[in-house]
Amino acid sequence: MESRENRTISKQRKKQLEELIDSLVIHSESAPKYIKSKSQLKNLELIDEALTHTSARKRINHERLEFLGDAVLRLAASEFIDRNFPQMNVGERSALRAHLVSDRWLAEVGKKIKISDKLLIGPKALGDISARETLEAEATEALIGALYEYWQSLNQIHQWLNPYWHETSKAVLADPHRRNYKSALQEWSQGRGLKRPNYEITELSKKHGDPQRFFCKVRIKDDYLGEGWGGSRRDAEQKAAKKALLKIQSSKN
Repeated sequence: MESRENRTISKQRKKQLEELIDSLVIHSESAPKYIKSKSQLKNLELIDEALTHTSARKRINHERLEFLGDAVLRLAASEFIDRNFPQMNVGERSALRAHLVSDRWLAEVGKKIKISDKLLIGPKALGDISARETLEAEATEALIGALYEYWQSLNQIHQWLNPYWHETSKAVLADPHRRNYKSALQEWSQGRGLKRPNYEITELSKKHGDPQRFFCKVRIKDDYLGEGWGGSRRDAEQKAAKKALLKIQSSKN
């Protein structure tokens, strides 16, 4: 039976994993290089575990490290916000952190490090293009867990993720709606004494991870304001609300 203490990793797989590790910004004076001769096998086993999806039907897969990565990500993101935006109130911090730990953000990071090229996944999942973003998000979160388990420190996590967080924070804070378009649309309608926006959701497919699984129309009273597609109900609603706000803004100009 496969175990963490008795696993074999092919030369080709080792090369793959080493290339991924070398592409991460996790070097510092205290940790000059992630790969060390004495601990190389342990390092690669953790990375291999993080990048082995459950669909590959391996007993050791990404789930354990994804669970750990979720907690590590939230803590590291909280530290990032505390260090860089000390004047923010708790509500603003929570709203920003939601963007910095979202599946969409994880998938974007995964794309930038080409994590899908290193994933071990089953044939069915491999053929499901609509689920690719979900796979990238899960693998990236598991990779965070693997790096933390090896280092037992958040320092290297910050070195890797802070540049991405700075980029996302800048975009979110530059948006007057903070990318929470549903809340902004509701505030607009309430400010004018109108009813709350009504979101009509239609599920177009049953595929988990399909970016156009849900279709949403938003109305206020009988006025049709916008529509949007998303992989989740919330995502579709947010996109419909964003379109509605753009329509409202253009009508003012």
